[in-house]
Amino acid sequence: MKRLNLAQQMARRMPAGALGTLEKVEKAACQRGWRIYLAGGAVRDLLLRRPVLDIDLVVEGDAVQLAVETAKTLKAGRLTIHPPFLTASIRAPGLNMDFATARTESYTCPGALPSVRPAKLDDDLRRRDFSINAMAVSLNSADFGTLIDYCGGQADLKAGLIRVLHEESFRDDATRIWRAVRYEQRLGFAIERQTLTWLRHDLDKLQTVSGERIRHELECVFAEPYPEKVFRRATGLGIPKKLHPRLTMPRDLARWYARVRRVSTDKKTRGALYLALLTYNTSAAAAKQVCASLGLDKKATRIIDATHSLKSRLDALDDHPLQPSAIYQILNGYAEEAILANLTTARSGMVRRNIRFYLDELRYVKTELAGGDLLAIGMKKGPQIKAALEYLLAARLDGEVRTRRDEEKWLKESGFGN
Repeated sequence: MKRLNLAQQMARRMPAGALGTLEKVEKAACQRGWRIYLAGGAVRDLLLRRPVLDIDLVVEGDAVQLAVETAKTLKAGRLTIHPPFLTASIRAPGLNMDFATARTESYTCPGALPSVRPAKLDDDLRRRDFSINAMAVSLNSADFGTLIDYCGGQADLKAGLIRVLHEESFRDDATRIWRAVRYEQRLGFAIERQTLTWLRHDLDKLQTVSGERIRHELECVFAEPYPEKVFRRATGLGIPKKLHPRLTMPRDLARWYARVRRVSTDKKTRGALYLALLTYNTSAAAAKQVCASLGLDKKATRIIDATHSLKSRLDALDDHPLQPSAIYQILNGYAEEAILANLTTARSGMVRRNIRFYLDELRYVKTELAGGDLLAIGMKKGPQIKAALEYLLAARLDGEVRTRRDEEKWLKESGFGN
């Protein structure tokens, strides 16, 4: 039977100039007697007629050396090498390329990173996570564009199934549990029945995986168009409880996440908000434990801590009317992400209005006089300077002073500096 050829789809779906670059890479590989293939998610997306944004290459040869030579040829981008895994990557404008030596993997124990050794393409594809990611396309001149599918990935794509390749898959790498749900929800597929049985059986293996690797999987979930779908399905399977026994999806998470997408276009801010909201209905102590288990950096941990701290003060923003200086005093000093998280969850219209007032206007209000100006008019260094500036700012916020002259007059009348 004639094999499917995807050369035309590659021309349509790959970034501009990618095929020209791949031709040069193939020539360099051919000169050394190596064979090279497009593999993984790129092939899946070609078959689904989706744009291919990241190019994953498998080399029956030395992928690291080929990546180094390609980076020199491109004369642009950033080359990163991972010798233990026989991989390298190039990040260039409009083109992301990952190079991997065809390899097999072995796991010393559940949750451990694999030991790898060079192998043939067949072995490389059979060690992958799901059948739909275990296909390749030849980039070699003799059979360019030919689909290679040893594991039934094309059939599973047509059937809309997420299927692992063997019974030990989740035990070897439990992060595949998160990926199974993520692909299922992104593609609108279903986890294949036997795969689902194995997934449920091996849920406890998630606790053998390092926090750093779980954090990476969560970051991938947050990068999805609708991460709430992933968390809804994951909660139904009991996956989040492996992060913390009391961590469950808040009932309003879908609505909250939709609001996040309206208020933030920055991916990093979105990710921080998504995580803060995921832990919003837990106790502050449980949220701290989640932060520790994921090995979050200081900034991310501070955002989650601040979110819970501000959450306990929201009632103070529900009074009407509140002086602008009072709103400022409650919210000033909190990370913007923590404020946005509480804006997202607030049920009270008054609380939301006060928070928006702060974000849109109050946080930008400054006094015209600074510490040096106060010293120049005779005030002494020390706490009095700070107190005077705080009073000045409150007066400015509340409209009691509007100009530099107003501020100078207010200082004299208030007794500062006497």
